[in-house]
Amino acid sequence: MSLIFYAWGEPVYIVIMLVSTLTDFSFGLLLDKPTMSSVKRKGIVVCSIIVNLLLLSYFKYADFLIHNLNTLLGTDIPLTDLPLPIGISFYTFQSMSYIIDVYRGTAKAQRNWLDFGTFVALFPQLVAGPIVTYNTIAEQLQHRTESMTMFAEGVRRFIIGLAKKVLLANNIGLLWDTISSSNIETMPMLTAWLGILAFAFQIYFDFSGYSDMAIGLGLMFGFRFNENFNKPYIAQSITDFWRRWHISLSTWFRDYVYIPLGGNRRGLAVQMRNILIVWILTGFWHGASWNFIWWGLYFGVILIVEKWWGLTMLARLPRWIRHMYAILLILIGWVLFAFDQPSLIGDYLAAMFGLNGQSLWNNDTGYYLYTNVVLLLVLVIASLPMKIWHQKSELSYLQVGWYCLVYFLSVAYLVDATFNPFLYFRF
Repeated sequence: MSLIFYAWGEPVYIVIMLVSTLTDFSFGLLLDKPTMSSVKRKGIVVCSIIVNLLLLSYFKYADFLIHNLNTLLGTDIPLTDLPLPIGISFYTFQSMSYIIDVYRGTAKAQRNWLDFGTFVALFPQLVAGPIVTYNTIAEQLQHRTESMTMFAEGVRRFIIGLAKKVLLANNIGLLWDTISSSNIETMPMLTAWLGILAFAFQIYFDFSGYSDMAIGLGLMFGFRFNENFNKPYIAQSITDFWRRWHISLSTWFRDYVYIPLGGNRRGLAVQMRNILIVWILTGFWHGASWNFIWWGLYFGVILIVEKWWGLTMLARLPRWIRHMYAILLILIGWVLFAFDQPSLIGDYLAAMFGLNGQSLWNNDTGYYLYTNVVLLLVLVIASLPMKIWHQKSELSYLQVGWYCLVYFLSVAYLVDATFNPFLYFRF
């Protein structure tokens, strides 16, 4: 059923998923031989990683490489213009985690191809995460319990995610679309800040909404996926932010890249190198564009500074100053993430810091604030820790009525709205 779900959106690229699935299933069986030498085991792992990365690179990064070669060498190599298979970045990392876990001995090789295929293609989190590593779900594939309590918890979580996406992210996204498509060179300072704040809210409620929906659907079927967000906009440092944002991706890079490279065990210089490598890869994972690499480097450098002496200095400051520091750097980072053209990045940052010679605000700024002030207030409140978002106690009739109302409003909005996919579908 997960394959049918995927084929509904990608009828051709289901072949790519099946090739990746069968390849890693076969490599896993080869690794499950106690008499095999360590050299051969390492060779199998390397072959698996090469196959997975070649598939990912061909579909996601081939045109990026061709474009840069054409620019650098003056050649005219034609682009492939292949559409990106939905979810390939997510299920590729999941398959790689399986081989590495089996090699390390933290998970047993899966001998049932149907169970392994289910792990790769599991429809709730297939297209945009959270990234589910094999060792966190291996036991659940064969031994899990479905119950009305879990199903109800899943429905509630799904409705929360649906509301985040449809009622919050989509609506504040309209403000971002309006501001980002206007003339940035003549943009007032407050309009620029309002725009990037809108984008920050859009991407958070869009992506965390999908994660909530995936976690909710998993619960309905007896699966418990790890959390992917933990109120990231209350962070008091960038280190704290990345412990709260896209947790499954940060955890994957920590466990399968940072620690194998040596982590923080080989001195400060090696640790800094490892952090930069991880964050260049993190940026590149998000997309085949230089702005994502700059975005990764930006956060990598900040994290190095914080680990070196920044966190010690921040600890001496009042809580509200630490929070404002984190929010400021996060919003600057979203500018790098949102625009793929260097000129637009430069123009928007210039507008944010009043370096474009424009006024502080204009009539448009007032109109944007007036028409979105209630929504912005709701977004701020919804970004804070609130018991209602993840409440697991028995529901009262009033709460049931509230969730039914939210669900009805979400569906009504979807019926009346145009197609608005999740932002992370393109990653």
